[in-house]
Parts: sequence; C-alpha cells; structure tokens
Amino acid sequence: MVVACYCDDCQQGARQIEALSGATAVLDADGGTAYVLYRKDRFECTRGRELLRVLRLKDSSPTRRVVAGCCNSPMYLDFEKGHWVNVFRPRLGAGPPRVQMGIQGRFRRSGGAPADVPVYRAFPPKFFARLLWARIAMLFSH
Repeated sequence: MVVACYCDDCQQGARQIEALSGATAVLDADGGTAYVLYRKDRFECTRGRELLRVLRLKDSSPTRRVVAGCCNSPMYLDFEKGHWVNVFRPRLGAGPPRVQMGIQGRFRRSGGAPADVPVYRAFPPKFFARLLWARIAMLFSH
C-alpha cells in the first residue's frame, strides 16, 4: 500500500529529519510524507545496516524514524508494536509506486496532491482492512 500521511507527528518527524545536515526534503508541498508500507516479515536492510540511526520525537515514542547516518537520508519509519514498516517512498528510486491514498488529511496544507488521489480526514476503513489482511497473511506464511 502506498500512502501520503499528513498527521502532525509525520510532519514534525519530517521537519526533524530535514533539519539534519545534508538531509533532503521529506515533506511534500501539501505537508504529506509518502510511504510504501511493507509487512515486517518481508522487509530487511541488506546493506549499510550499521550506518542506520534512529530518531524519535520523544524518548518514549514507539515510532522510530530511521535515517542513513552517513548522509541523513530518510529510510523508513517503524512502529515498534506494528506489523508493518513504512519505507520513505523516494528510497525506491526512479519510478516509485504511485500514492494510492492520503490519510490524516485534516492536517493537510492546501495544494500539492494529485486530484485523483483520495485524501481521507482520518484513517479510512480500507486502510485498516489492508493492514488486517497483511497481518492475517503473516500468521499463515510461517
């Protein structure tokens, strides 16, 4: 699933990353951060793992934003208790998959998102349905 998240935490986390030396832009023009969601059992850093650095908005936050320590490039976001990982969409190189929906749109700034991408005020049921389906698939894949 490919989403743009507009929540205030993602915006604050993006600004935290963008403030790092040499970091690239994370926020889109409308305040969204585009992610490609993967099941944790299908995600692995195969090279450069030793260079990864974790950022948190607060020490107690269960959300970890991971950057490459060498260049401060945003790599992925991980919910410690979740079963999925949000890879920052630009990490997928040229031609990354198209954003399918915007979530937490009540925090969105005007402009930027394509008109044909639905932006939901909060989390739509189909978002949770896809996460639930992924969790069920994980239970039966071992």
